[in-house]
Amino acid sequence: MRTPPGVSPEDYARALTEFAGAVGPEWVFTSDADLDLYRDAYSPFMNEPEERIASGAVAPSSTEQVQQIVRTANRYRIPLYAISTGKNLGYGGSAPAYSGSVVLDLKRMNRIIEVNEANAFALVEPGVSYFDLYRYIQEHKLKVWIDCPDPGWGSVIGNALDRGGGYTTANYRNHFDSHCGMEVVLPNGELLRTGMGGIPNAQTWQQYKSGCGPWIDGIFSQSNYGVVTKMGFWLMPQPEAYLRCTVSVPRYQDLMPLVETLNFVENSRITSGFPDLESPLLRAPPVGQVQLWNETGPPQMSAEHQRLFKAAELGYSRELEAFGVRSAIPYWKLWLSFHGPAEVVAAQWRAAQRHFARIAGAKFAIVDDVKLPLDPAQVTHYHEPEFGIPSLRVFSIGARTPWNPTPSKGHMWFSPIIPRTGEAIIEANRVFSAAARELKMPLFATFTLPACFWERSFIFILATPVTEDPATNKLYREGFKKLIEVGGQHGWGEYRTAPVFQQTVMDVYSFNNQVLQRFHATLKDAIDPNGILSAGRYAIWPKHLRGKSS
Repeated sequence: MRTPPGVSPEDYARALTEFAGAVGPEWVFTSDADLDLYRDAYSPFMNEPEERIASGAVAPSSTEQVQQIVRTANRYRIPLYAISTGKNLGYGGSAPAYSGSVVLDLKRMNRIIEVNEANAFALVEPGVSYFDLYRYIQEHKLKVWIDCPDPGWGSVIGNALDRGGGYTTANYRNHFDSHCGMEVVLPNGELLRTGMGGIPNAQTWQQYKSGCGPWIDGIFSQSNYGVVTKMGFWLMPQPEAYLRCTVSVPRYQDLMPLVETLNFVENSRITSGFPDLESPLLRAPPVGQVQLWNETGPPQMSAEHQRLFKAAELGYSRELEAFGVRSAIPYWKLWLSFHGPAEVVAAQWRAAQRHFARIAGAKFAIVDDVKLPLDPAQVTHYHEPEFGIPSLRVFSIGARTPWNPTPSKGHMWFSPIIPRTGEAIIEANRVFSAAARELKMPLFATFTLPACFWERSFIFILATPVTEDPATNKLYREGFKKLIEVGGQHGWGEYRTAPVFQQTVMDVYSFNNQVLQRFHATLKDAIDPNGILSAGRYAIWPKHLRGKSS
C-alpha cells in the first residue's frame, strides 16, 4: 500500500479507518488497480518517476461526509486532492498536483438540487455532469438551456472552477462568471456559503451573486482554499429561433477591421451567440465546427492552391491573396449567431451586415435559420454545444481516420490569452510559430486562429501530443514550458493548465516581485495552516512544502 509523503504508515492506517467510518469501507480505495483510475490518462510523465500518482482515494456522498474527511485529514496531516469527476483531460485529469495525495473524489455527490425555470437557474453538486443536467432538463420538459464545453461528460462545477467556457451567448459561456452562490467546506471542516447564502434560509442565493461585504467566490476557483460542495448557475431561457450567418472578406489585411467590427457588434449585443473565425484560403477551420470537419477530413486543395499555401509566410503572400480573389475563396470568414424571436434575430443580422459592409468586398450568407427547439433527429447535423446540448464528439479530433491514421495517446492543452485584435492574432502566430519551430514542437505548423470564448480577449487552444516515447514527451514538456515563458515575455499568459505546468504558468504572473503568488501563499497559510488541501494546485503550496515541490 502506498503511503502519503510525510505521513507514517500507522497514522495513514488510522486515517483510512476513519475515512471508512465516514463513507463506508467500499468507498475507500488503496489498491494499485483502483488507484490506476486516478492517474492522468494524458500525463506527459506517463510511467516515469515524476508522474503524479495518488496514494489513496475516498469518495463521499454528502457535504457532511466531506466535512468528516477534512477533519480527519487535519488530525493526521493527510494531503487531500479534491476532484469533481476527474474528466479534465488535457489539463491534468484526476491526478493530484502533489504526488502521493489522497484523492477526494466527489463524483458520488451528483444531486441536482433545483432547476428553476421561471428564474433560469440551477443548483447542483460536484458530481453532476453536463449530460446529467441536460437529461434532467429534458425529462422535466423545462425551457432552459445549459452552456457546455465540448466534452459533455465533465462536471458543471469542476469546469466552472477551472474557468472553462462554452458556446452559447456571451452572458453564459464564461462558466465561472455565470455561477451564482457556492457552498464550501473549508480546510478546517467548517461549512461556508457565499453571496446571499450567508443568510440562513436564504431566498435569493441563486439570484444575486455578491450578497453584502467582500465577494469572495473567486478565491475558490483554480485554488485550494476549500472544497466546493454546491454551486448555483444561471441558465439561458430557451430561445425561439437561431440564426447562423457568415461574413466573408477577401484580403489578408481585412482581418483587422473584421475583428474590430466583431468586437463592436458583440459588445453592443447586436450579435448574441458564439462567434468563430476561419480561413478557407489557409484551410483553418472554425473552432466550433472542427469536430464536424474532422469526421469528413480536410477539404481538398488544388495543386496551385497547395503550392501558394505552402509558400505563404505567416499565412500571407500576394500571390495567395490574388488566387483567393480569382477563385472566390475568402481569406477570412467570420461565423455569427443570433438567438431570440425570429423577427428580432432577423433585425440583428441586418444591423450586423450594415456594420460589416464597411469592409470593401464583404459578402454575407445565412447558413442556418432554425426554429427551436431542434428536431432531435437533426441535432448531430450541428455543433451540439451551440444549442446547449452536451456531446463527446470533440474526441474525434484525435481519432483514427483515413487522413489521420496515427492518433496521439493524449494531449496537453496550450492555452494563452491574447488581445482581441487582428494585429495580435498575427503577432502571436509570428512569435509562437518561430518558438515552436526552434523547439521542435508540433504547434503553429500553419497559421492558427484563436477562439472567441471570452468577450474581450482571444484564446488559442492548441494540443501538444502525448506519446509512448519518454524522450519525445520530455522534448515536448520542456518545449511547452518554454512556450509559456515566451508568451509571458510578450505579455500573454495561460488561463488554465495541467498541474505539471502550473508553477511555470504562475511564474509568468510576476508583477512586483511575484506579489500575486505571495498573496496566494498568505491566504493559504491563514485558511489551511496544516496544508492538507490540494497542495500545489496552481502553484499554491502550504508552508511546509514551499520551495521544496514544483
